[in-house]
Amino acid sequence: MADETATFDAIMEKFADSPSQQAVIRLLLERGFSVSDEGRVVSGGIEIPNTGIAREAGVDRRVVDATTDAILDDDELRRIFQNISAIPSLMDLAPVLDLTVLAVAVRDAEESGIVATVTSAIADRGISIRQTISEDPEFTDEPRLYVITDEQLPGALINEIRELPFVHSIELR
Repeated sequence: MADETATFDAIMEKFADSPSQQAVIRLLLERGFSVSDEGRVVSGGIEIPNTGIAREAGVDRRVVDATTDAILDDDELRRIFQNISAIPSLMDLAPVLDLTVLAVAVRDAEESGIVATVTSAIADRGISIRQTISEDPEFTDEPRLYVITDEQLPGALINEIRELPFVHSIELR
């Protein structure tokens, strides 16, 4: 992997003989959990017990130990998992904070300009964007762009975004 780009598939391939370890890897990547020099799963400076990771991933705690050991034994994996971090999302807080979440499913997530086009359409209406989250197409089968705004989106804007050629569907939350 040193000579190739570290893609999700390349990471998962290293654990091809262990679906249980793949489940742990997927959880670490999805949650933005790091692995410390001591082989502990951490979020920032907070250690997450392996039993909790195992329970969430649906594996035995020893699988978590074996996975973190494998990560530390591989220079490329070590570099990835010691530098990953989580970003807090406003999506779950949107109803409490009276924010609007626009979820945009796209036809081809590899197409360039998706985020710029959608956020420009919103900003051109003078609507403040609090956060954007763009799911990586390597981590999910149906990646979405989430745009969290301070106010409701007008119907004309929703229709404009819906009609963009790369948009498959939209949802307001």
